[in-house]
Amino acid sequence: MTNNQEYHIPVMLQECIDAMCINPDGIYVDVTFGGGGHSRAIFEKLSSKGRLIAFDQDPDARKNAWDAPNFDLIPANFEFLSNHLRLLGVKEVDGLLADLGVSSHQFDEDTRGFSIRTEAELDMRMNQRSQLTAADVVNDYEEKELLRIFRSYGEIKNAFRLVQEITTERRNGRIKTTNDLIKIGTRCAPKHKENRYLAQVFQAVRIEVNDELGTLERLLEQTAEVLKPKARLVVMSYHSLEDRLVKNYTKRGSLTGEIEKDFFGNVLKPFTEIVRHPIVPSEEEVERNSRARSAKLRIAERNG
Repeated sequence: MTNNQEYHIPVMLQECIDAMCINPDGIYVDVTFGGGGHSRAIFEKLSSKGRLIAFDQDPDARKNAWDAPNFDLIPANFEFLSNHLRLLGVKEVDGLLADLGVSSHQFDEDTRGFSIRTEAELDMRMNQRSQLTAADVVNDYEEKELLRIFRSYGEIKNAFRLVQEITTERRNGRIKTTNDLIKIGTRCAPKHKENRYLAQVFQAVRIEVNDELGTLERLLEQTAEVLKPKARLVVMSYHSLEDRLVKNYTKRGSLTGEIEKDFFGNVLKPFTEIVRHPIVPSEEEVERNSRARSAKLRIAERNG
């Protein structure tokens, strides 16, 4: 096994492994296999009795897998976590790691359309078998739906103007490439903040294409079912929308952040936070890997 850093450089690798508190004989899940960096580090700490189960819906990730009797790579979205664990005969696990967002490979692959740096078709699908593409969103969604996406997922203040520019442009023909969308976005971007603005535009479309927040919600709701008491939930997010969901669930026991109580007034929450504030990468790591700069790591322990 070798760490395929050409595919994806694992962010806060040591911090994630330390947070897992790995039992060599335990069963662990990495729901975002990608380049396999975090998975390999977990696997190397396991005995022959231990087991690692990884998930990744991107077919490109399979080339980073290895053969071992106690390792499984499931080619599926992590929203189907509990179903696949049942198929494997696994009732509970000792720890779960999620490194959310887009891998370095997906950003760098010219044909995928995730990056503002290269021209490509407007695709942005993490799962190439999915039907909905970024081009479908930009060209076919109604104005009110585009407004919702750019305001909610991109947190874009002048979303109305951006939507007006998009709808005007698509009357002249379909918006087909990343450069087409960049040209539109640049006209709306604040001066000297063009790259940040465009990143927000692309983020909003990408989240919609992949239903990223919906799948994260469904994952979090399954974690209490599949994790043993005292097992660790370790989640690394890269934007505030993801981090807010993880924070709400681990801190208050609900995705909305509302506190629920039982008949006796006891707070109903499946997890206890191990760290009150998220762990962030060191300055040295950000210098080595610029994609680590927005990462936030949250750690929680299953109650019970």
